Amino acid sequence: MRYPSDLTDEEWALIEPMILPAKHGGRHRSVNLREITNGIMYVLSTGCQWRAIPTDLPPTTTVFSYLNLWMSDGTLEHMHDALYLQCRALAGRTPCPSACIIDSQSVKSTEKGGPHIDPVGYDAGKRIKGKKRHILVDMLGLLVQGLVHPADLQDRDGGALLLATLLGRWPCLKKLFADAAYQGPLFKQSVAELLPELVIEIVKRSDQAKGFILLPKRWIVERTLGWLNRCRRLAKDFENLAATALTFLKLASIRLMLRKLCNPI
Repeated sequence: MRYPSDLTDEEWALIEPMILPAKHGGRHRSVNLREITNGIMYVLSTGCQWRAIPTDLPPTTTVFSYLNLWMSDGTLEHMHDALYLQCRALAGRTPCPSACIIDSQSVKSTEKGGPHIDPVGYDAGKRIKGKKRHILVDMLGLLVQGLVHPADLQDRDGGALLLATLLGRWPCLKKLFADAAYQGPLFKQSVAELLPELVIEIVKRSDQAKGFILLPKRWIVERTLGWLNRCRRLAKDFENLAATALTFLKLASIRLMLRKLCNPI
């Protein structure tokens, strides 16, 4: 392995069958898909500019083109779901989670602008101008669903948008743990319309508490955010499009699950 971000043989053996073959007709595919994946993982892990990819990896344009291709044809989505089910099975859990935790993270945006850039927002509570990552994790801390939107969107509204993207994919989901930002009738009403059987439990911090306190269930999602932020591409909002930012969030989750499956100790 040239770089710590390179896939091991065991990791590549897991995801290689999930990559769609080349289309019929025309010129045969000549690129090494494992090297393409290593290039994507290098950008994810180091947070470097696309043009700063080392020359011993495939060309920048090739790596970026395959990332866009796998975003659009559903390869990365299928890969994430397949690895998620394998991680659940390895932990002795059922494929469909029955309880999840929701939380958000505001991230500063870098200098960028133009007509084709997704807008950013200002999170007045955290004094951050950028995007907000909304994530839904199961009790193992594995990413179930993610969403990226402007930081000025309130947690209760962003949480409702996140749950709306589930589209009935997890019918066993019955319990949702959240912090005080999601309390109130507006979020409750939105959830009741989207998922009538979902019960919301707000885990509050005591008013008398001082300093750091480990809150039940909420520490799981905070730990997941810590895991994902080990990938330096997520240190700031570098992406022009929210869809690309969400792709890197899921790539970080894919990287995490690969490590769990291939290094279970």
